[in-house]
Amino acid sequence: MDSAKGLEFRKKMFGGDTVDKRMTQFGDFGAPLQDVINAWAYGDVWQRTAIPARTKSLIVVAMNAAMGHPAELRIHLRGALANGCTVDELQEIVLMVGVYAGIPAANETMRAAFEILHEAGKL
Repeated sequence: MDSAKGLEFRKKMFGGDTVDKRMTQFGDFGAPLQDVINAWAYGDVWQRTAIPARTKSLIVVAMNAAMGHPAELRIHLRGALANGCTVDELQEIVLMVGVYAGIPAANETMRAAFEILHEAGKL
């Protein structure tokens, strides 16, 4: 696992300012978790090549939506756009979430997606 490689990938996907803010949000207390995230999630799993990054983004968006993690959902919606996911694909995720995780989860996902897509000038 490569923490530096993970940090580089993470910044490319989410933007340096966003990652820097998350890396320092909890000071020294949060640093060990950030190291794990950089090394394991972005330095290892996201680096694997069997599934393209854009597909991984769609998977992570759907999982965060279904699990009810709105803050992570918003971050990964931004990452999905950076990884080339389309508005139509994200709209389909909202529908799938509604069918498999329930309408309340789909409504929250729609709110988040609308906000992020509007912010990104995609709507």
